[in-house]
Amino acid sequence: MKIRDVLLSEYGRTSSIPSPVNRLMTDFAVGFRDGRDINLGVGYVNEQTIPNQQIQLACERVLAHPKKYRASLNYGGAQGSPNLIESLRRFHIENRIGGITEQILNSRDIVIGANGATSLLESITHVLPTGIVLTADPMYYIYCNDLERKGFSVVAIPEDNQGLDTGFLKAKLAALDTERSTIRFFYVVTVNNPTCTILSNNRKRELVDIVTRLSSEVGRKIPLFFDNAYRDLVHDSSVEPLESALCYDELGIVYEVGTLSKILAPGLRIGYLIGSKGPFLDSIIQRTSDIGFSAPLINQEIASYLLDNGIEAQIEKVNNGYQQKAKQVKTWIAELLGDNVQECRGGSAGFYYYLTLANVATGSTSDFFKFLTRTTGQEDVDGPSDFQYPKVIYIPGEHCVHPSGEMVEVGKRQFRISYGFEEPPQIHTALKLMKSAIAYSLQ
Repeated sequence: MKIRDVLLSEYGRTSSIPSPVNRLMTDFAVGFRDGRDINLGVGYVNEQTIPNQQIQLACERVLAHPKKYRASLNYGGAQGSPNLIESLRRFHIENRIGGITEQILNSRDIVIGANGATSLLESITHVLPTGIVLTADPMYYIYCNDLERKGFSVVAIPEDNQGLDTGFLKAKLAALDTERSTIRFFYVVTVNNPTCTILSNNRKRELVDIVTRLSSEVGRKIPLFFDNAYRDLVHDSSVEPLESALCYDELGIVYEVGTLSKILAPGLRIGYLIGSKGPFLDSIIQRTSDIGFSAPLINQEIASYLLDNGIEAQIEKVNNGYQQKAKQVKTWIAELLGDNVQECRGGSAGFYYYLTLANVATGSTSDFFKFLTRTTGQEDVDGPSDFQYPKVIYIPGEHCVHPSGEMVEVGKRQFRISYGFEEPPQIHTALKLMKSAIAYSLQ
């Protein structure tokens, strides 16, 4: 009798097949050559922004004060460190983050994730029933891919320069008709990944109003999640101060997902969720307990210390660094790619540019992609097999737009580049290679 392989759940079966971006990054990483190849696809923060010495000092201070930072090398509670939760409350209130007041936070709770903000997003998929999720297009492809593996149906609404287009959203909701009863939640990234388009305050208010009215129509609260991963990285002074959607939430449907990864260090794995007290947050806390409590307690206490001691200077330093890089890279894009760029988004927040080329495909089977990954099969383009020319990785737009959405065709000519991780000389070299890749594609 033949023994079959391990029996997988539906989620296990779909997860056994790597996602497109997973395959893309894995394939590139296998042959990546440090100091030669250039990775503009990875979403890592710049190493120069991580406060190594302050983190070391914070660790020492935490261990030296066991009365305040109790049992910091032991297990922590499922909701998170009381010190970190209080530090986050104080950070939001004293710095007037998004206009949040003490009164607003008094009716809300803060929950620390098990492994960064992503673990909280993943927990949402376990505690809410499957159904329709509405988001922006281009979409945060990593989470949206996970949602569909879990059995959710993602409906992506095109964005414009103010974020998710509420006109399109209203039309889509009307078209859904009776299916609106299967809408489970809305997921909106306030500084969108991949485009770094900033969701305007007016759009944010409109979204809260739309989902509030929709909740009334279907007879239950529909959660509206705002992912604030890059909210603290708005480095363009001309951008209006961002308001928190919690300020206009009267029904208790708004939840904000935050992270300290971009302003401190991803390795601390600190993500948090702010929202109304009740069964939903209780279920998230229990889910966090089930998968191993919240983030390592020592990391939480280090983060608490850093929030209490000099976080404002750290945020200013981080934003100054990204602002300078954004301006320089924008200049190089104009100089090197010129009229070949039909549209360029980003540069005011976060560390991505999202480009739409006029007449050149950018997908993984395109000449543009093959040139930059040295897979054309032509030695004069790729270089000798034993020492290929420098490669450049980026995220093709085909992975960023929903395959059933309105932006499939234009997505074939789009791509995301990060100016976060690599240093300016490497980025400049990469853009010069992209200029050559465009010429190769058009020949």
